[in-house]
Amino acid sequence: MPVEVRSASACSALFTSPVDAARGLLSHTGLEPVRTVRGRALCSLAFVRYTDGDLGPYHEFALALLARLPGERKSVGAYIHWLPVNQGFTLQAGRSIWGFPKELADIDIRFTGRAHVCVVRKDGQLVLALRVRRGLPVPPGTGGTSVDAYTHQDGVLRRTPWRMRPARVRARPGGARLLLGDHPAADPLRALRLSRSALTTSEIGILRMTFDDAREIG
Repeated sequence: MPVEVRSASACSALFTSPVDAARGLLSHTGLEPVRTVRGRALCSLAFVRYTDGDLGPYHEFALALLARLPGERKSVGAYIHWLPVNQGFTLQAGRSIWGFPKELADIDIRFTGRAHVCVVRKDGQLVLALRVRRGLPVPPGTGGTSVDAYTHQDGVLRRTPWRMRPARVRARPGGARLLLGDHPAADPLRALRLSRSALTTSEIGILRMTFDDAREIG
């Protein structure tokens, strides 16, 4: 530790969800959803193509909710609810080291000139397809951040410090199209009743990340 990701590419889309729907997904964790000014929860959908890192090359999709510990305003982080990957080593490492909810899936990620697409399938069935259109360039030197990633496995809540160093960033309002398939793995997304349009979408051409050791909470 720490685990380093030296080169990756990523896209994300930020949606809103009714607070009661988000609270249902968090009910077993002890976390509560963070509300927007309009009283809705925030949900991030992201896909990452890892090309160089300590866990090897692989593809990943992430479903995360912005959440915090009750009564602790400074504890805001990203609760990772679902994290399918397409390689076995990162699955075992992610589950055993951090408690990440990783599972194997077929993940096809395509970065093209006008839009980027991720298709996730399990057992030969479509789970989801997310298309993110390209945005406008963000000035260099902006966008670096440190955030806590929350996970919940076997009744244990964990918090992992996670630092990102992005470059070649593009962003825009809207710009996402989400299609849910018939596989049961899509049911939690249906239950969230996501907004029809994304608030924002972003693209990171070069992403470097560092994951520290997980800490148990409570």
